[in-house]
Parts: sequence; C-alpha cells; structure tokens
Amino acid sequence: MAGQVFLCVLVLVLLLIAGGAFALVIQGRSDSLEEARSRTMSVAETFAESPGLVSALDSKNPTAVLQPRAEEVRREAGVDYVIVSSPQGIRYTHPDPALIGKRMHGPYKEALTGPGFTRTFSGSQGPAILSVVAVDRPDGSVAGLVSVGLTDKTVNSVADRSIPFAIAAAVAAAAITAGGAALVSRRLRRQTHGLGPAEMTRMYEHHDAVLHTVREGVIIVDAEHRLTLVNDEARRLLFLPPDAEGRVMADLGLDADTAELLASCRTVTDEVLRVGNRLLAVNLRPTGLRDGPPSTVATLRDTTELRKVTGRAELVHERLLLLYEAGARIGTTLDVTRTAQELADVATPGFADVTTVDLVDPALPAEEPATPDSPALDMRRTAVATADPDQPLFPIGHAVGFVPSRTRAMRVNSAEAGLGADVHERLGWPHRDPETAERILAYGFHSVLSVPLHARGVILGMANFWRAGNPRPFDDDDLSFAEELVGRAAISLDNARRYTREHEMAVTLQRSLLPRDLPELNALDLAHRYLPARAEVGGDWYDVIPLSGARVALVVGDVVGHGLHAAATMGRLRTSIHNFSALDFAPDELLGHLDELVGRIDQEEATEGGSAEVAGAGCLYAVYDAVSGNCSVARAGHPGPVLVLPDGTVEVPEVPVGLPLGIGGMPFEAAEFHVPEGSRLVLYTDGLVEHRERDIDVGLELLRATLAGRDRTPEETCDDVLEAMVSGPPTDDVALLVARTRTFDPHQVAQWAVANDPAAVAGVRKNVAQWLTERGLDEEAFTTELILSELVTNAVRYGSSPIVVRLLHDRSLICEVSDSSSTSPHLRYAATTDEGGRGLFLVAQFAERWGTRYTETGKVIWSEQTVGEPETEEDG
Repeated sequence: MAGQVFLCVLVLVLLLIAGGAFALVIQGRSDSLEEARSRTMSVAETFAESPGLVSALDSKNPTAVLQPRAEEVRREAGVDYVIVSSPQGIRYTHPDPALIGKRMHGPYKEALTGPGFTRTFSGSQGPAILSVVAVDRPDGSVAGLVSVGLTDKTVNSVADRSIPFAIAAAVAAAAITAGGAALVSRRLRRQTHGLGPAEMTRMYEHHDAVLHTVREGVIIVDAEHRLTLVNDEARRLLFLPPDAEGRVMADLGLDADTAELLASCRTVTDEVLRVGNRLLAVNLRPTGLRDGPPSTVATLRDTTELRKVTGRAELVHERLLLLYEAGARIGTTLDVTRTAQELADVATPGFADVTTVDLVDPALPAEEPATPDSPALDMRRTAVATADPDQPLFPIGHAVGFVPSRTRAMRVNSAEAGLGADVHERLGWPHRDPETAERILAYGFHSVLSVPLHARGVILGMANFWRAGNPRPFDDDDLSFAEELVGRAAISLDNARRYTREHEMAVTLQRSLLPRDLPELNALDLAHRYLPARAEVGGDWYDVIPLSGARVALVVGDVVGHGLHAAATMGRLRTSIHNFSALDFAPDELLGHLDELVGRIDQEEATEGGSAEVAGAGCLYAVYDAVSGNCSVARAGHPGPVLVLPDGTVEVPEVPVGLPLGIGGMPFEAAEFHVPEGSRLVLYTDGLVEHRERDIDVGLELLRATLAGRDRTPEETCDDVLEAMVSGPPTDDVALLVARTRTFDPHQVAQWAVANDPAAVAGVRKNVAQWLTERGLDEEAFTTELILSELVTNAVRYGSSPIVVRLLHDRSLICEVSDSSSTSPHLRYAATTDEGGRGLFLVAQFAERWGTRYTETGKVIWSEQTVGEPETEEDG
C-alpha cells in the first residue's frame, strides 16, 4: 500500500509539473507575441515620423536614401525587416534587394484610410508579426507606408528562453515530491500498528461485509456532524446520495428531525423515525467510551412492515396519494371558483366529511385581497363538498362575514373541550352568532380544521375541514397535511385570480377602444359582433367610418399577440386609420401609411427596451360608394371579404393580399368590384375561421355554406354565422362586420358639366336653385348657391377642364366640384385690403364639413350641409 501511495503521488505530481511547464511555455509564447506586436508598432511609428522621411519619399530615387536607413533601423531595433513602400504598395526598401520595386502583399491598404494596425501575416520571409503605419504629408495626404515585422522564428526564440527554467523547476518539484511521498509512506506504516497482511485482510473483509452485506443500516457521524461511514442499507433507507460521505448531515437532504437525531451524541434505543413512507427503528451509541475518536454509531432497522405500525404507515401512504391527487386535480383551469371547488372535492371524503372554501369578496372580481392586518372584510362561500346536502353549513354564495386575522391553521376538537358554542371565537372568526354554533353541534360535527389560503403575503380566503361521520378527530399530523394541501391550492388560486384580473383589464381596455355605436347611414345597414378570446384578449377590431361623397369605409383588423400590449396597439392603429381616412386616401395608399406607422411603433418599442414582440398586424380596408355601387378593397395579411348577392349566391372577390403591417418592403394593391344593391358584405378576422381542431380551408367553406341561401338581415347573419362557426368560448378573438348595401336613387343625385368660363357660374346657381326647389329644399338654396359659387369660381380660375358639379341628397346635402387639376385650395385669413381670398372662408362658415380628395384624373372639392334642422331661439 505504501508503494502504491508513493507511485500514485509521484505520477500525479509529474502530471502537474508537465501541465505547469506547458502553461509556462504557452504564457512565454503569448508574452513574446504581445512584445513583438508592441515592438513592431513602436519601430514603425518612430520610423514613419523620422525627419526627412517625407522628402525622401517624394524624391526621384527614394530607395537610395531610405534603404541604408531602413537596414540600420532593422539592425538596431532587433526586427527582421523594415519596408518602406509607396501608397500603391511598391517597395522602396527590403532586406532582400531583389524584392525592391515589387508590390507588397497583405492588408496594407487599411493604413491608407485609418490608423496603423498590427496583423499576423505570411510574407516573403514566412509567417510574421507585421505592423503598418502611414507616412502623412503636412497637407494630410499619404506619402507612403512603413511596414515593420518579426518572423515567427524570432518570436519563438524569445519564448524558448523560458524552457530551461521550466525544466529546472520540474526537476526540483519532482525531488520534493519524492521526499514527501517517502515521508507519507513511513507515516502510513506507523498507522497500521504493526498489523500483518493477514490481519489487515481479515479486517477489510469484515469492513466490506458491514458495508455491502449486512441488512441493517450502519452510519458513523463524527463530532463535527459529518458522515464518515455509511453502508448500502443505510443509503437505501435514508435515500442518501452517492457522495454522502464526508458531508454535513444537514446538507444531505434529510428532514430536520432526522438530521438532528442522527447527528446528536445521545444514547438512543429503538426510537421510531419516519423517513419518507418508511418507519425506522434507530439505535445510537457513542464511540468515545473506548478511547476512540469522538463519534456516534447509528444502526437503522426498517420496521414499516411490523403489525404495530401498519395502520400508521397506511395512513401516511394515503396522505401521500391524496397530495398526489391534489397536484393532478387542483388548478386545471385559471378559474377562481373552479379551483376552489377542486380543492373541496379533493379533500372530501378522503380527509374530511365536509369541506368549505370561503374567498374574500375582492378575490372573485380579481382585486387585491386583504393582508392579515387589514380591517375586516366580508368573505363569501365559494365551494362546498359534502355527501349530505342537509348539512347545516352555509351554502355557496352566502356571505360568511369575516376575514381571517391569522396566517396559521387552527384545529378545534370536542375531545379537547374546544368545540362548543364559542367555536367561532376560538378559531378567530368574529361576527358569528351562537345559533350557528348550536346547529353545528346538533348535526354532529366534533372536529374542525381552519386553514387560511394565503399567497405572496396576502390572504385569499379560508378552507375549513369538518368531521362528523368519521369518529377520529383531527390531530397534529392532519393539521400539517391540511396546511400542505391548502398551500398548493393557494398557489393555483392566486394564479387564477391574477390571470382573471389581467384578462378583465385587457377585455375592458379592448372594449373601450372598439366603437361603441356604429354611425347611422343610408348607404349601409350594419351589424357587428365581437367575442374576446377565452384565454387572452387579442387585438382584433372593426370600424365603420363615413367618408365624403356618401362613401363609407369598412375596416377589420387583427394585431399580432395578446393581452394589454395587443389591445393598446389596436387602439393606436384604429385612431390612425380615422386620421388617414379623413385625408381621403385610397385603400392601398392608406395601408401604405399604416404600414410605416406600425414599423415605427416596433422600432420605438425596441429602442425603449420593451417587449421583443413585433407589433405587426393584419388589416382589411374597404370603401363603398353608394352612388356608383362600387367597392374598393385592399388588405394586408388579412382574410378577404365575402360577398353575398341578393339571390343568396356567395362570392369571394379576388383581392390581392399584401404583407402584414409592419413587415414593409412591398406596396399594397387594391381591387374594385361592383356590389349590387341589397348585397351583404361580410368582413371578419381570422379567429372566426381558424381553429386548432379545424383547418382554415374547412372554416372558409363552412362560412360560405352558412351565408348561402335565404335572405337575412345583417343581425340575423351575425347570429347565424357565430352559431355555426363558434362553439364555446373562442380560442382567439373574433370580430365580425356585416353590411347590407344600398345605392342612391337617381332622384337624389344631380350632375352638371361647367364650362371653363366665369360667366358659367350664374347658370350653375340657376340649375341648383331649381333642383333644390323640386325636392322641397328651398331653405337651403341661398347657402348652397353661395357655396357652389365660390367652389366653381375657384375651379374656373385655378383649375382646368373638365369641371363637373355634383349634388347628393342623403342625410345631408353634399356639394362636389371636380376638375382635372391637382392643386388644392387652402383656407386663409384675407387682409382688409385684399380683393380675394375669402371664398373658402365663407364655405367653411356655411358648411358643416368641407375638404378635398384626389382622384386619378384630378381632385374633388366637397362640402356637407345639414338639412331639415329646426331653428333655435338664437337663430331666430
């Protein structure tokens, strides 16, 4: 054994010496490389800044002047070469004269536009450390380059100087190790107390039998509470890790009682100890009685199968199974009431005859519950589990009327003279009347456990376990089990409460950002539906925006993601669409502006260190013209519209699909198609047709089949579609918008072509007055004539032919003047000395709204007037 120890130590030290020597050589090599980089750069910068170098480079024969100087510097600085070259890389100097005049190789061009650099480069003299510095003229231009290098051979020669020192250190360490190993060997021989090989072999055999054969656990713990010996049986009984020996008992994963008993120096005989689902009989004896080292020997026997502890073990096993069942059954959903009922169902009847769960009222609508020192708040009975429906405890929904003033569980038993008329006071339940306690006692309840539900420092409610049919009262073990069971359920309840709160906040925000009432329009009969997702609210939205010229914009969209972030982004996009639509952009142009906005939103969030989630969105924007009956649609990563004709035929118009908003890079394209009067336009988000159990193509076919057939109102259409497409709470937001189209009667529209002549204004005024009189709008004649006079005069003066005037009588009176010019008039304040500039000011004063929209052939200036309003007293 001594020889083996000597050999093992020697080999180990030799390996350490070899590793140290190798590290020393590597460090020397690294230091040499760093010194080479510094030296070459220093020499290059010094030579580049030397006097007369610029004039030599600009002379007719730079080599004649610079070659001797370069060689002298090379010898004195101890470098392998100093090369001076032109900015084009033509060598003027070189240790090998044959290479003078040839072009340099390598990354010398970087020094022409930046500071000097150092690289490892394979040149004409082999691998080398190369530093290149530019030579600057007084005017800042580059006159040439200075390259200084050291080859790998020179660098390695410096590093090799440390090898003798490493060898000497290794020999010295080996000598010291050999001497130390010899001393250890002698010490080991003395420790055997003169035992021979036979005696030591017999002692080893006995030791091996104790460790691996004896079916009784044996452990030895020293005075410092460290485990010095453990056999296989003790490892099995105590579930010890493989590396248990040498570790402190408290660090072996044992419960506190087990670790304290085994580390004590007491004398113990057959003390029963529970470890997992086993009951162990423990015997402890100190070893210091025979002048040995101070330690304790413990023997362990598994007594789980003994008859006297069989019932106890079965009870512990049942508790473990019940906890396992609780982990599987409690918290299956993020619903507070369902989780409370799951807790009651798990505990009944295996643990209690009746289980009730009371939650603080604010926990149900997901507000923050009370803390233990808060003033009393009401709790409400949320869950009851019992086999007897006639039990006297309060039913579900009843206001219990107290909040727990403690955070620890309590038990009260009639056997301990505790369960009586004052049971509520003993449990810390204020505001209870004696009649309730009498009904509890009369029913037969004899034992109760009351455990607060608390998580993250706040009290969520109370779980109460009652026994009447089970004659055994609750004991301390039951109290510990109830605390463990309720603690697991409290985490699930807290998660459900927090989720419910965030979900309600997101739903509230989402609904507040959606349109509350759609505008009343003659052009469309509208109906809409919005269903929030069951799990997380998304960013789906819909909108109806009246436009100029009796046109209407229909919008549906879907923001990527869920929760408050998606709802807030949806609100920003909806506001932006309203602003863009006020400028009368075409659908494809509007989506282009919206795409840029979403990209900026994403960049702002990334700059501010927010969520990495891309604020992308899908959107469909359609504009319906009630005069022509045409509809123009553009979409960005969104499902296309569905058109239901008056005869019940379902069509899906071909609308080119663009990339989702925020992706960028591609323009959007619009499609225009005619919509017969009485048709229904159906716009929806992907949550209607997509489902985890249904392919999107199947969803689209189901939607077409649902829409086909009989004629229905928009409200009936929405109801039928949701009934057929959505079963139960949706997994994604659903937004549905149905619009039945109407077109203007020819009697409501008038149109005249106007000559490009100021005298034509009088004819326009005459035609307008006659048209208004025929429709009973004489009171609007003066205002309308004034507005059209100004608009037509502007078109004649500043526009170009053809000029067309159009009147539309809808809910308001719309005047439009179009020409082929793209210049837009601007409202301004005219000075008192100005002869003109007041026309648009008058239009703005007399009209409710006015504006300009551009067409493919020019522009349209429009105004709207409210008709049929009674005069107020102030007007009179």
